[in-house]
Amino acid sequence: MTFADELKSAVTPRAALLVLGVLALQLLFITSYVGALHHPKPKDVPFAVVAPGPAADQTKDQLARLPGAPLDPRVVKDEATARDQIMDREIDGALIVDPQGTNDTLLVASGGGKALANALEMIATQAEGAQKRTVKTVDVAAASPQDFNGLSSFYLVVGWCVGGYLCASIMSISAGSRPATPQRAAIRLGAMALLSIAGGLGGAVIVGPILGALPGSIMGLWGLGALLTFAVGAITLALEALTGIIGIGLAVLLIVVAGNPSAGGAFPLPMLPPFWKAIGPALPPGAGTWVARSIAYFKGNATTGPLLVLSAWAVAGTAATLVTAKYRRKSLSDA
Repeated sequence: MTFADELKSAVTPRAALLVLGVLALQLLFITSYVGALHHPKPKDVPFAVVAPGPAADQTKDQLARLPGAPLDPRVVKDEATARDQIMDREIDGALIVDPQGTNDTLLVASGGGKALANALEMIATQAEGAQKRTVKTVDVAAASPQDFNGLSSFYLVVGWCVGGYLCASIMSISAGSRPATPQRAAIRLGAMALLSIAGGLGGAVIVGPILGALPGSIMGLWGLGALLTFAVGAITLALEALTGIIGIGLAVLLIVVAGNPSAGGAFPLPMLPPFWKAIGPALPPGAGTWVARSIAYFKGNATTGPLLVLSAWAVAGTAATLVTAKYRRKSLSDA
């Protein structure tokens, strides 16, 4: 057999298409991660101003006119309101103007992302310096000393996502596996649910009692981990049911290529380019990272929307998996 014959035998059209698909994923991975993270800068960060009388609007207007529009300032009535809004995750920082002196106070929340807190401190220092004023920083929701740069929540979420799509992929491509019948689809979803419960608990215990990386409710993190892992696993099973082995690549595209860099992990959402900032909250890694940080540092506030996002992915994945299996069985019986 000639080399050309060997080549034709070894490299089938299907194999060539799969290799090209991997190449496309590789290039999209590079584009997404570098595009999202290579030049982070704050843009329209929700920010409060507390100042007496006309000084409030004047300070707000000065901050709104900063080059590049890093802040989206609004006036609030007092420091207590600003602190409450930070803890409710409505704003990311606040400037408290001292009416009797020149030393103002900047409120930040490094638990929501230390990179953003540092950026706000730099912006406030420069803006105050231009007005011959100084500023001291107060961290009202400080990241744990064991949580370097506030990244532990993101890494925890990445681990849960990896468990979800790897488990779903293994169940579909393991030796002897066949396209899912309705019964087999239900069994796979049931196995996915059990893994999600175990993985959610394991992750919560590791980052909490074992490593001390994250404070907050262990039960809350356990519930988040179970829901997130199942949502990712269910949507992976659905994509595999719809497209076969290509579904694994589509899951990687959705969760890893698009979801991870837009999750607000390394850099919170206000520091990401518009495209990634827009898609992040709608994808499981972004929704999961937001909830994990809220549980750890913000008393569980502002979690309803992201939890609904995760629940929608879980329900959609489950329904698509079961419906596709039922439809294929009916098609085969009709044939």
